[in-house]
Amino acid sequence: MKKFGKKYVEASSKLEKNKEYDITEAIKLVKETSITKFDGTVDVAINLNVDAKKADQQLRGSLVLPNGTGKTKKILVIAKGSKAEEAKKAGADFVGDKDMIDKIQKENWFEYDVIIATPDMMPELGKIGKILGPKGLMPNPKTNTVTMNIEAAINDVKKGMVSFKTDTYGNIHSVIGKVSFDEKKLEENLTYIISTISKLKPSSVKGKFINSVSIASTMGPGIKLNKNSFDI
Repeated sequence: MKKFGKKYVEASSKLEKNKEYDITEAIKLVKETSITKFDGTVDVAINLNVDAKKADQQLRGSLVLPNGTGKTKKILVIAKGSKAEEAKKAGADFVGDKDMIDKIQKENWFEYDVIIATPDMMPELGKIGKILGPKGLMPNPKTNTVTMNIEAAINDVKKGMVSFKTDTYGNIHSVIGKVSFDEKKLEENLTYIISTISKLKPSSVKGKFINSVSIASTMGPGIKLNKNSFDI
């Protein structure tokens, strides 16, 4: 049986077992139950009524949070010629083509958080898919990280773009901000994510789409939300 630390136990005591909180109360509690000395991240877990084994019920995409994530992400752009120049002007942290791919392969280099690539570079990137894939770094058109509009993609990442996809249990996990965010900003980010996901319901899913929603701060206890808090 898993043993929890004293701080976690104290934080959990502020929650009523099995209670589903409205969004305002839940956001207040997620800040109160943060137990880290550093500015923790607030995450949301959304359980969906989907069969993750069916391709048409697997969700994947990206969205830009209204109030950002509170984290600055380092961006690597894999592109050539004018698109590489576009990336540099837009403020990418690292820009290159085959040289950067070789650096990742030979040096196990991961000093970046997001890779954006032009479509013509994907065959080369595909050769190191086994390196990038497990780390969630492989660019994908569905998350707007494979594109010819490099400047817009970089701007989206800087503004607070988060990627999401269903896991094998039909869950989606995402960041909604930092504990230091004021309650209104966290509430707006959470509402935006839930609203966006709810609109992606596959036509093959019958009945309810979102089973449950919960939030938690880094290393903090999970807080269940009442789905009636959302317009879904």
